[in-house]
Amino acid sequence: MSQPDVRVLRTRTLLRHALVELIEERGFEQITVGELTSKAMVSRAAFYRNYRDKHQLVEQIFDEALAAMTTTEPADARSPDQRWADFLGHVDSYHRMYGALLGRKGSPWFADRMRAALARMSSEHLPGQTGDSLVPGVIAAMFVQSIVWWLEHDRPCPPRQIAEQSSRLIRAVIETAAH
Repeated sequence: MSQPDVRVLRTRTLLRHALVELIEERGFEQITVGELTSKAMVSRAAFYRNYRDKHQLVEQIFDEALAAMTTTEPADARSPDQRWADFLGHVDSYHRMYGALLGRKGSPWFADRMRAALARMSSEHLPGQTGDSLVPGVIAAMFVQSIVWWLEHDRPCPPRQIAEQSSRLIRAVIETAAH
């Protein structure tokens, strides 16, 4: 698979930065593609060469992180806890974007999408559970709330520490649900 050229990477970076700034200023739902391209100083054509709409821009960032967390590569020997810590490292790298999307001016659409993706991922580790079952749904909500709390409190601990704390809480839910 070939790497995108420098212009594509530059355009995507500018759009991601502009997205965060606009969400913080106005909220996700109020942003238009025109405002986004103007703020990023890229053409609408450049935007549409990369994304179909603003939702796909956000989805791509989240999907990249989720793919890295859920990889099934045989060489990936990371435990589920390590994958969660790595995902929180991604959230840390994009803390302004996630804070904006999950905050008061954020997007209910994105929060729902994140919960659904994390519920599907959680169900893979729970025998007899599907992504729309209660236990994976509660676990996903706890994952998302852990992220929200961490971001709202300006990331008071490193990603690994919040991963360990939230994982302990989630293991308690799993143990309780098993009885």
